Amino acid sequence: MSKRYHILILFILSAVLLAACSSTPAPSEGQTKKKSVNLLFNFAASSLDPHVDTSYVSLRAGITETLVHLNDTSLTIEPWLAESWESRDGQLWTIKLREGVTFHNGKSMDGAAVKASLERAMKDSLAVKNALRIQSIAANAHTLTIKTEVPFPEFPSELVHPNTSIIDVTDANYVKKPVGTGPFAVASFTPRTAVDLVRYDGYWNGAAKLDSARFSFNEDANARSLALQSGTADIVFRPEVETLSNLEAIPGVKVESTSTFRVHQMTMNLERKALQDIHVRKAIDALINRQAIVDTILRGHAEAATGPFPSTFSFAPDYPDKKSGLDAARAHLEEAGYTEVNGVMQKNGEPLTLKLLTYSARADLPLIAQVFQSDAKKLGIDVQIQLIEIPEEYMAAKRDWDLATYSNLTAPRGDAGYYLNATYHPNGALNFSGADNDHLTALIDKLNATVGQEKRSVIAEQIAKYVDEQVYNSFVLHPNTLVAYKSDKVLNWVTSRSEYYMLTNELDVK
Repeated sequence: MSKRYHILILFILSAVLLAACSSTPAPSEGQTKKKSVNLLFNFAASSLDPHVDTSYVSLRAGITETLVHLNDTSLTIEPWLAESWESRDGQLWTIKLREGVTFHNGKSMDGAAVKASLERAMKDSLAVKNALRIQSIAANAHTLTIKTEVPFPEFPSELVHPNTSIIDVTDANYVKKPVGTGPFAVASFTPRTAVDLVRYDGYWNGAAKLDSARFSFNEDANARSLALQSGTADIVFRPEVETLSNLEAIPGVKVESTSTFRVHQMTMNLERKALQDIHVRKAIDALINRQAIVDTILRGHAEAATGPFPSTFSFAPDYPDKKSGLDAARAHLEEAGYTEVNGVMQKNGEPLTLKLLTYSARADLPLIAQVFQSDAKKLGIDVQIQLIEIPEEYMAAKRDWDLATYSNLTAPRGDAGYYLNATYHPNGALNFSGADNDHLTALIDKLNATVGQEKRSVIAEQIAKYVDEQVYNSFVLHPNTLVAYKSDKVLNWVTSRSEYYMLTNELDVK
């Protein structure tokens, strides 16, 4: 046998051996396949810091939890990390914490740890500070005594907010690896790509059914749909609307369309000269063809909005009918002193030009912006669209814009107080329009001091009507939450109306 033939035989045998070693062996009878899912989300997070991250990834991915939980069915608040709470005057609160809860590093979640977490949240987030209005916190074992700056009967509902998530602040790697109490701990985090999670076996409410999970990001709605089709994602949040029929046709894929507490609105910057005229704001509102947008852009997966709150809420008032369309908008502009000259809407020789912000993480918002731009052009209004990444950061830091398509949860606690405080109170974290009206502020303060949903609903209606009269923002539609997932694999998935709770300890795979 030639030397060359011996070498050839050895090469073949080596190749076969390497292939055998590199192949993944099938699980033996005593082994079980690791359970995992990949959820693809529509916002790309650069940070996991639960106190400042506006995409709430830490809570949604099951890393952190809050003291109070929102029941998605009854829209009432219920205990979570807090076992109970009480107050005699609405200002001094006693909160008893759940005992036996530990952070992912094994440390006890006691009063001192929760106090430190809340204080850190208020220090690093003006939004949290303004929402909680806490004057002082005292901790004793598993009991907190909290005093608010003013009587605040609805204070516990603010503890639902994801930015009040409880973490161990002694472990300072908040951005990449916050140490929470949830069913999943962070294994690794790649900003704007994904966070990989592992089950926390010491979870107080029963270890997760999954061994691991991936919470990944892609702001391209079409790419999210393709990821489900190709099998690289198991659950896709807000797939491209135009692909829904294709997804529904795939065996083993389920598409859910659920009404939420969200509104797509046209936020108006009241610091801009043109928009300080109510007639200009009315013209902008009249230009928005809500039902056409629902039918074409959202394909019916939405409700045309008349105000910030969906019509099913008790505090959503009946609004007076308004004229809309080009003629109505033109009439409002004429009231403001504008005239159309050679196809250009102008006043005192200056054309009406509006800078409109939008962002692609919600695929329908840029389309709404384009429709508005097209309709405004018919009136001789030049609308310049600018695409931004993080709307909250841009709108808060820069005031060089006139309008912004923005999406907001308006009643995530089943109550109007959150949205009205955040959006129209001078200290509101989401008051990007710059609303500062003494009458409006007084009404909001009155709402904050009122106990009982029936009484609160009456005041909330008054506020919503006043905002409508002043046209501080225009409300376009209430979009459904769209989720597509592999129902032949994923078990116990719940499309929540609040959009807060996604990766839970109950989520499982077949």
